[in-house]
Amino acid sequence: MNQTSLHNVNWSDLPTPPDDGLCDHLTGTCMPDVSLPSTSGETVNLGSLQGISVLFFYPMTAQPGTALPADWDSIPGARGCTPEACEFSTLSSDLRTTGIRQLFGISTQSTQYQQEAVNRLQLDYALLSDESLVLCNALKLPTFEVESEQAEGNRLIKRLTLLIANNQITKVFYPIFPPDKHPQQVLSYLTDNPP
Repeated sequence: MNQTSLHNVNWSDLPTPPDDGLCDHLTGTCMPDVSLPSTSGETVNLGSLQGISVLFFYPMTAQPGTALPADWDSIPGARGCTPEACEFSTLSSDLRTTGIRQLFGISTQSTQYQQEAVNRLQLDYALLSDESLVLCNALKLPTFEVESEQAEGNRLIKRLTLLIANNQITKVFYPIFPPDKHPQQVLSYLTDNPP
């Protein structure tokens, strides 16, 4: 799979993820005192974030030349991590002008695996690794399972985004489709609803 095919996706050929209600409990919840390793080399305590933060959760980024998990495109909402990550990077300065202090992408992939994506895609924000599923379990985030070497484990987080004011979740975006348009959706929401 080449880099172009990772970005150019015909979303009409893919199943739309349903609103299964698995994130209904999150609005108003306080972020747990969980620290995750970052591709910046630091550890980020999500219960201590100050100001307004955007945390977008994604299943996994793919590496060119490595096959995606079997039937990846048939899993509703699975495809599109690279376009979403790149669009968040493109819009990161615009997001910051709305008052966002922190922007992080989070998956269950290892920091080492995530670092490859940050370097290759030239992302201007850090990715956080919830490889041990500590945050996922604490927040009861929706997941799904696959068999894949790229997944580095078989439990992946469904695509969702949290807006956090200090340590409280104020807005949940879920389900998300298509993922490449989602960063603009977040920006529009923040523009219309200033923090």
